[in-house]
Amino acid sequence: MDELSARAAALVARHPKDARLRRAGTSRAGKPLWLLSVGHGSRQALVVAGPHANEPVGGATVLRLAERALADPRLCEGADATWNLLLCLDPDGARHNERWLSGPYALGHYFRNFFRPGFMEQPEWLPEGAERAALPETRTLLELQDELRPFLQCSLHGVDVGGGFVELTRDLPGLPQRVAHTAARLGIPRELGPYDTLYWPTLGPAVYRIPPPRRGDLAAAITEAAVQSTWFHPHPYGTVTAVVEAPMWGVAAVEDALPAADGDAVLRTVSRSLRHDTGLLEGILARLRPSLGAVPDAARLLAPVDDYLLVGPGLADSWDPDTHADGTRSLPPLNTARLTALGISGRRVALRTAGLLHQLASGAGPDAAGVLPELDRLIDAWCADYHDGYEACWVPVARQVEFQARVVLAAFELAGRYAPAHSHSGEPGWGSGAAVPMHRE
Repeated sequence: MDELSARAAALVARHPKDARLRRAGTSRAGKPLWLLSVGHGSRQALVVAGPHANEPVGGATVLRLAERALADPRLCEGADATWNLLLCLDPDGARHNERWLSGPYALGHYFRNFFRPGFMEQPEWLPEGAERAALPETRTLLELQDELRPFLQCSLHGVDVGGGFVELTRDLPGLPQRVAHTAARLGIPRELGPYDTLYWPTLGPAVYRIPPPRRGDLAAAITEAAVQSTWFHPHPYGTVTAVVEAPMWGVAAVEDALPAADGDAVLRTVSRSLRHDTGLLEGILARLRPSLGAVPDAARLLAPVDDYLLVGPGLADSWDPDTHADGTRSLPPLNTARLTALGISGRRVALRTAGLLHQLASGAGPDAAGVLPELDRLIDAWCADYHDGYEACWVPVARQVEFQARVVLAAFELAGRYAPAHSHSGEPGWGSGAAVPMHRE
């Protein structure tokens, strides 16, 4: 985090006429939320890095975008545009991931040092609407959106294991072709059926439309719906939001659109594994709880653990053919890419939970000695499943950054070309009412 802000300050020092750095807000822990702005145009683009604490690549991407905007007059003066680049929306959470950021870039090292806040503490989510946003990071982003009224907002995310894809609040014709070209040039698989978008409309290969938000309980919000979010907040200004996902470990099979030989058998295996893994982890947590009083950050680590243990069985039930033997299950057609994504997602829930429990056990001292070896065995086995079963391969950081930067630049061009001339607040399908939940669309 310190290097990111220092590099931004150095860039401003080299380009004092065209670049500015200001403190847009302050995190819960008192850390600055830095906004780097490039250009002086009337049309505003907003790019948000680091909305999820375990997805740090966006910080490097916004610096690359700033350098390109300064070097290419077509991106600022030629487009009458200003680039507003939020260096990191969750600096407090990002600090918790710094132990794996310097490498080695191995799956076991990543998951043992993984951190992502509980769902209620993720700053892009608006569980009670914008007017009741509780987190200072969220309020900062909302204020920036209301101040800038951007024609384009990009939220930079990362997939730990899988492929690259984009989610849009409205269509940008031509973007799927740009994504395909960029992914092919960089050797990054496109994810043709991400778990996140399983029930969402497809705008083209690896490009999906985010349904309007709906209110619901926590489990539904995590697993079923497009929730109230800062992605949709600036929609009445005519803003299009693009969520750009770049993989850390790529899996070629997420791009395989061929029919699967026996989809139901795969779903049964994935569902039963997730139920079994969740049960194991619940037992480990029960044994560990009495020792957590001395762990300084126990509450913050336990919040996401509880979230994952809550949603795991629900996910397993929603995928399992035997749970819906009466034909009420409404999964979309499942090809190899979709089945691969579901398998990766089930394993991800278990690995993240195990990694967080490993950190809790490590901080609990000698009383947790019996838990750590078991967690180590589980993490090693599940990471081997990713590496050997799914053939997950590390994507160099430079390629992750370049993928995100090129997709953002393509969205910038297309959003400018197809910019609406009016607010979308009156359009059909947009509003604060119920939206189609993911599992029923």
